[in-house]
Amino acid sequence: MLSASSAPVIEATLPVVGEHLEAIATEFYRSMIGENPELLNLFSRSAQATGEQRGALSGAVAAYAAHLIGAGPRGVPFEHIVERIAQRHCALGIRPEQYTLVGRYLLRAVGTVLGDAVTPEIGAAWDEVYWLFAAQLIGREARIYAEAGVDGRDPFRSFTVAQRITEAHDTVSFVLVPADGGPAPDFRPGQYVTVVADLPGAGRQLRQYSLSQAATGGTLRITVRRVRGAGGAPDGVVSGFLHDHVRAGDELPISRPYGDLVLHPGDEPLLLVSAGVGITPMAAILEHVARTQPTREVTAVHADRSPDRHPLRADMAANGSRLRSYRSLNWYEQHAGEPDAYTGRIDTYLIPVHPDASVYLCGPAPFMQVVRAGLHLRGVPDERIRYEVFGSEQWRPAPAPAAV
Repeated sequence: MLSASSAPVIEATLPVVGEHLEAIATEFYRSMIGENPELLNLFSRSAQATGEQRGALSGAVAAYAAHLIGAGPRGVPFEHIVERIAQRHCALGIRPEQYTLVGRYLLRAVGTVLGDAVTPEIGAAWDEVYWLFAAQLIGREARIYAEAGVDGRDPFRSFTVAQRITEAHDTVSFVLVPADGGPAPDFRPGQYVTVVADLPGAGRQLRQYSLSQAATGGTLRITVRRVRGAGGAPDGVVSGFLHDHVRAGDELPISRPYGDLVLHPGDEPLLLVSAGVGITPMAAILEHVARTQPTREVTAVHADRSPDRHPLRADMAANGSRLRSYRSLNWYEQHAGEPDAYTGRIDTYLIPVHPDASVYLCGPAPFMQVVRAGLHLRGVPDERIRYEVFGSEQWRPAPAPAAV
């Protein structure tokens, strides 16, 4: 809990901090990475170039402050956000001592942007918020590492590419086996791994990719779509490296599986909704259900630009055929005469929604916002909708109320 002395200070200053989050985030990353360039390996260079990454940390801290003073959005438990960040941090190998470095630069950025407005009292209150947040994350990450049997100082293991499979236009799968000959790690359907890419002449970059098949005990599979920049954004450097340079027989450092978009125990109907390469965790979930609960009712809904860009389509159909009750619906922006498919953007009113269904979503944030809103109108509550976000999830405190 926030101390009694800090709570009114945070309540009074949160609107100002919220208004300046972009500037604070920009200054934070500029100074921290400028003075510690090795940390650039932890962050997506594409997300840095587009500005997507910059608001993630500062926004999360501001949202946590709002949560502490009861100003956060209703119905959104902050534990969910903490869990998502902790899972991502473990996949990257984040260590407790790095929080001291980050905290120093973040609070310095607040002071740089807001200047003399940051009194010692205000600085101390925001320092308290940061360390309350950091303590939650450090504690949860320690438990995740322990549960995974991983030393956070050395979180990666070498895997050999056993197969490279073309799945669709600009999309390939890599089937991976442990290079040491041991068993592949077990995982829950819906989780992801971090891939370490040693880019020629450009250092290391880390990326998370969802596992696209159920746990078999022998292999892991990731399915990677080449990221092509649009609107001035750069191409994805890691997806391009994997597509252009990685072949069968090559080795890649891979993390243990992590992530909280996992299939929860139960036998209620499932609704799996994806867009683009967001189909990957859905493929793992569907295969697991087909193997372990063939009588469970599943509906799979997918949206893509065109049929030739629809990855893992054959896998989904094959695993769906093993279920007693399975329905598949597809939307394509470019129809190309595809039978039994809709043209254009997804229409949630055409999705069959069982009143007791659990929903799993994965895709670009705007797509998921539209689908969640549509499902809410269909009567599906938030607690029955689980989702995974591509890239850096953004958090923002609620805006200050207008003066009366």
